[in-house]
Amino acid sequence: MIAKKDLIDLLVLLLGIFGALMAFYQFIKSDIQRFFDLKTNELNKESRASLLPLRLQAHERLIIFVERINPANLLVRLHQQGIGLKELQNLIVNDVKTEFQHNIAQQLYVNSSSWNVIRKLKDDTIAMINNAVLGLPATATGIDLSKKVLQHMASISENPYDLTIDHLKKDIQGLF
Repeated sequence: MIAKKDLIDLLVLLLGIFGALMAFYQFIKSDIQRFFDLKTNELNKESRASLLPLRLQAHERLIIFVERINPANLLVRLHQQGIGLKELQNLIVNDVKTEFQHNIAQQLYVNSSSWNVIRKLKDDTIAMINNAVLGLPATATGIDLSKKVLQHMASISENPYDLTIDHLKKDIQGLF
């Protein structure tokens, strides 16, 4: 059987070892934390580095989207000789919606502010086309719609398509 004195000596020895381990832990605690912080920073850098090409590609695609739905480009691309007003309106609205749907996944790689600007530009483009149609007589043609939209764009002091591209460029600069 273990004597009471041996038990007390064992307990004192265990407490001493425990105390020494705690002192050692406190001594190296900051080094351990620094190690884990460095590893976390390293993993974050690797993650950002692997996402950077995807984010740049998303910005490129969204800039192309903005250029494609810019009325100056959209009307030239979609206008056909002798096209009717409603026909051109439908072509434009469908094209803008299709272009947007084609790029919808890009929202994963741009900040929410940029995505909201893109979505608003898409909505505003469709609204501008629809409003231009409402302001034209029933006998109007596709050419009349094109003229009205381009006149409206010329009357705007700041081109929203250029502003959106500038916003995306600033977002890109924030990646570096």
